Amino acid sequence: VSDASGCSMIALLHTGAAKFPQNLLSRARQAVSPLLLAGVFKGCSSIVSRKLASHGFGASMAAMSSFPPQRYHYFLVLDFEATCDKPQIHPQEIIEFPILKLNGRTMEIESTFHMYVQPVVHPQLTPFCTELTGIIQGMVDGQPSLQQVLERVDEWMAKEGLLDPSVKSIFVTCGDWDLKVMLPGQCQYLGLPVADYFKQWINLKKAYSFAMGSWPKNGLLDMNKGLNLQHIGRPHSGIDDCKNIANIMKTLAHRGFIFKQTSKPF
Repeated sequence: VSDASGCSMIALLHTGAAKFPQNLLSRARQAVSPLLLAGVFKGCSSIVSRKLASHGFGASMAAMSSFPPQRYHYFLVLDFEATCDKPQIHPQEIIEFPILKLNGRTMEIESTFHMYVQPVVHPQLTPFCTELTGIIQGMVDGQPSLQQVLERVDEWMAKEGLLDPSVKSIFVTCGDWDLKVMLPGQCQYLGLPVADYFKQWINLKKAYSFAMGSWPKNGLLDMNKGLNLQHIGRPHSGIDDCKNIANIMKTLAHRGFIFKQTSKPF
């Protein structure tokens, strides 16, 4: 039996069950069962998946049906790295600016924005900063300023369709520091406006505590441990931290968690 005919028979048994006499329906299902075990159902699933893919639905049927729909079309996972030292230097300046665009239906990464930023107040990175973040001087020298990077973020948001009023998206950070303290503080220091889309976000620590009933004191490390996930990449690498956040979100979503905004309106 081909995949197509197997699919047809399965569909017939499901959609036409009410039209069959009960004794014939039972005998038909018994006849089809060995075919399912032999892989016809797998073939049917692949055909349906290909059909979905042709219409822009790239996720498998299992992925699509394994968690409830989210409130947002897209989650924008963000994790800054900034200049730092012991004792702390002031003002801190963003030196890594990564964003992952996460599809709210499939919880898969669809697009990445990633740039390093040239600090201007303290242009020389400290040894402590390099040891913590893995960012060396050559990675920030000659890079765009924060103002230029913010302009490119806006261009990327437009290109990805995220500025369309009908598209619901929200940033996600590990804590409130990135968008409550770091970005608005540096923008204020430099006299730059803060785009409205940066003014609401989901704090993953709060979301995790709602879902799991415990506060992750050590951030991503505790969340990965609590969900039995392997840590991705290097701690305090902005882009790697974003990948960990995305992985944690996907895992919580598959467990049925619905993400909601945690920040208070500005």
